Order: sequence, then C-alpha cells, then structure tokens
Amino acid sequence: MEHNTGTIALVGGGEFCEGCSFDGELLEAERPKEITVLPTAAAFESPQLAVARATEYFSGLGYPVRPVPIYSRADACDYGLAGEVAKSRLLYLTGGSPLHLRSVLKDSPTLEAIKEVIRQGGTLVASSASAMVLANPMIDPRGGALTLGLGIFPGIAVLPHANAWNRDRKERTLALAGHSAVIVAIDERTALIRGSNGELRVSGEGEVTVYRDRGPAALEELAFAVAL
Repeated sequence: MEHNTGTIALVGGGEFCEGCSFDGELLEAERPKEITVLPTAAAFESPQLAVARATEYFSGLGYPVRPVPIYSRADACDYGLAGEVAKSRLLYLTGGSPLHLRSVLKDSPTLEAIKEVIRQGGTLVASSASAMVLANPMIDPRGGALTLGLGIFPGIAVLPHANAWNRDRKERTLALAGHSAVIVAIDERTALIRGSNGELRVSGEGEVTVYRDRGPAALEELAFAVAL
C-alpha cells in the first residue's frame, strides 16, 4: 500500500463539460504541460468524439490534449504506448464500457503505466467506467452485483452517475454488496479527490455518498487506500 502518492480524482461521469470545476483545481495544483487522455473505455463509443470533447474543453482552460490511442488488448500490451502513458503528469481516463476497459487493461503494461503516474506523484483522473474498473470490487453494469475490478483502489466499489440511478437499481446494488464492500456513489460532474497526503474532499456540481452495510456513512470514515 502507498500513502504518499499522486493526486487521484474519481469522477461520476459527465466529464469535459461545464460544471466540472474540479478540473480547474487539479490543473492549478499540477500545472502540467499537457493533458494526457486515455479513451480506452470509449473504444466502441466513438472515442474520437471523446478526444474531441476533451480537446475543446481543455483548450478553453489553456491546456493542450495528448490522446494515447489504446483501444485493444494488443494496444495495452504495446510498451511504446504504455510509455506514453507513464510519462503523464495529468492523466485522464474517460468513461465508456467498464467490461471492455477491464479486459484491455488487466495485467498489462498500460495498467502498470497508470500506476507509475501515481507513484511518481502525478495526477490521475478516472471518470465513470474508469473509476469503476480501477477499484475493487467493481459494480457489474449488467446487473448491479459486485465483480472483480483491477484493484488500484481496494475495498471500495464506485457507483458513478449516482444522480441518474433510480432508487430500485441503487437498492439492488447495495443489497447485493451486503457487508462485502463500501459503495462510493458519485454524481455526474462531481469528483471525489484524494490528495497526495491522503486527505479526501468532494468538488463539482453534485454529491458523493458513502454506503456501508446498505446505509450512508460519513466521508471521513472512508478508507481510500491505494495499492500499487
């Protein structure tokens, strides 16, 4: 486990749009030369559009975007592409398909490169599907049960787009989780940020709700560990 690491922001979705005030805060703190965007999760959902949105959005904040075209398992195992990820100072993983992202990144050089960004004190932003997959367990989008994630953030399961989930769907996930995991529900255009010193805060338009044993718990009680 690592305690003094880079900054991590888990975003509930709705990235690259007005209301994501946390992006300006992260940029001000990190001041990178560019934003590295990894659109892997959006491989089957017009990743070029995700990159275009990121490019337009961050240009308005005064920063260029450098996309890394990792879409398949072969791409993720390409050490040249993984090296492009590893040298990032602010790495942004988009939303999309958590199941595809997990299959692409599992035990790959690219996953190690993502960890390297954190180890070297950079900033990692993971939105929606990416936030789900990097945790462990992961909420299975097909039915709401818990399944295996990639485990960078062990012991928590991320529920993105929390403001868009209906009550029955959320209750099903909480019931299926039982006592086995802490659920972190994050609204769209909202980030749960873990600073380099391990302190947690919420930024953006919405809320972050922590659930333990199917009931809400205080954010201060959340054990947000990082396994590298």
